[in-house]
Amino acid sequence: MSDLTLRRGDGEPVERTFWQEVGGRPTFERLVRRFYDGVREDPVLRPMYPEEDLEPAIERLTGFLEQYWGGPTTYSERRGHPRLRMRHAPFRVTPDARDRWLAHMRVAVDELELSPLHEGMLWDYLERAAHAMVNTFEDGPGA
Repeated sequence: MSDLTLRRGDGEPVERTFWQEVGGRPTFERLVRRFYDGVREDPVLRPMYPEEDLEPAIERLTGFLEQYWGGPTTYSERRGHPRLRMRHAPFRVTPDARDRWLAHMRVAVDELELSPLHEGMLWDYLERAAHAMVNTFEDGPGA
């Protein structure tokens, strides 16, 4: 019997996930660690991460993004449903915080040097997610 697997023009099987296509965990670890390099020095974002060490936040975001893009489901196994808005509710996520988050993430995405298709898909999601997390338009403590 012949191979009836649907393949793209480059020969890769269509059923591969985004996570697999961009390199799996190492790619998402690079993305998230580079992102948090920026957060570490950001006076608006850094206070939103209560841990002295950012490693727990790095692990959470890496796991979430991996799962979202078709990788292991470790995030949900450990933390349950993502509930992003609920988890961010205790923090004052202003448009300024969103823009700073996106600026640090933009640097991290660019450094991955993904294909234009993968970069566009990833960036589209990150922009939509960042806009959805805004929960206040008021300046003030924690903003």
